[in-house]
Amino acid sequence: MSQVKLPTKGPLLTRTGWSSFIVALIVVCAVAPLLNLVVPADSIWHMSDYAIGLVGKIMCYAIAALAMDLIWGYTGILSLGHGMFFALGGYAMGMYLMRQIGRDGNYKSDLPDFMVFLSWKELPWHWALSGSFGATLFLVVFAPGLVALIFGFFAFRSRIKGVYFSIITQAMTFVAMLLFFRNETGFGGNNGFTDFKRIMGMPMATTSMRMVLFVLTGLTLLGFFLFAKWLVGSKYGRVLQAIRDAETRVMFSGYSPLGYKLSIWVISAVMCGVAGALYVTQVGIINPSEMSPANSIEIAVWAAVGGRATLIGPILGAFIVNGAKSWLTVAYPEFWLYFLGALFIAVTLFLPDGVVGLVKKLKGAKA
Repeated sequence: MSQVKLPTKGPLLTRTGWSSFIVALIVVCAVAPLLNLVVPADSIWHMSDYAIGLVGKIMCYAIAALAMDLIWGYTGILSLGHGMFFALGGYAMGMYLMRQIGRDGNYKSDLPDFMVFLSWKELPWHWALSGSFGATLFLVVFAPGLVALIFGFFAFRSRIKGVYFSIITQAMTFVAMLLFFRNETGFGGNNGFTDFKRIMGMPMATTSMRMVLFVLTGLTLLGFFLFAKWLVGSKYGRVLQAIRDAETRVMFSGYSPLGYKLSIWVISAVMCGVAGALYVTQVGIINPSEMSPANSIEIAVWAAVGGRATLIGPILGAFIVNGAKSWLTVAYPEFWLYFLGALFIAVTLFLPDGVVGLVKKLKGAKA
């Protein structure tokens, strides 16, 4: 009786893939810093601080889109609550940055300005670790990971699937948004956190610090891409794709989907939390609006536009959609939301595999 051979595991990236990766690495670590710091401001090749900030912000969105691809594209679970995990990471970093202001605030107090305004006398208990950068990095990972673990355990154990799961995740992020809007929770209420001045004792408003944060964000995005590529190519990733395609068959084959779904759910949430933390350092503000259901829907749009289950597709989708958003909100601000809705409908009807799928189809037609 012949044995069935499993397909051999291929390389992490193809030769073309590694070439593209190295080019992206050079652009992030060398080309962009040179264009911003060395090329004169009056040159057409100069990359302004605004452009650095914009691209840095979009790279944070790309990390969130990559996280969405792992849970939706490769596992078949559509989350409409990933904006909450993004914001939790942002708030964890924002608390540290607020403590770094020190007595340079408007009220010259050791407490953040909003706490002085609300007549708070001391920091609440959940701010206990906010003075340490190391503890903050831990919270950036721990806070979204813990929330995802608790929520996911009960949701997946109850076998909630499909549109019902999506609706519950949307309700979850909406409840979190309402909670963070309340002043008594100690998260700045409607205004959130802003007016950051230092990180690790160094000024944040300098051009060199902006570039450091830009490069760090780019390296994180590239690192997460390699991690995701390795993950989906492993046996673990094959089981995730099997769960996406036929969960019942996976159960009959002796696998328990709960552990796989819960673990990838937590990994995806942690990636979003890291993206949120990097986002706050570059944008300079975090407030409850980042948890709005619309933001979570946008993350799904980026993945759909670029192409699900491709990894590179959601990254491209984040750049395409947010690049268009940056231009349209200035040129035609009243039409931006209509464009976003029309784009999602067009992709759903005519480009189910996204931009990456379209490129592959055109290459196949030429061949």
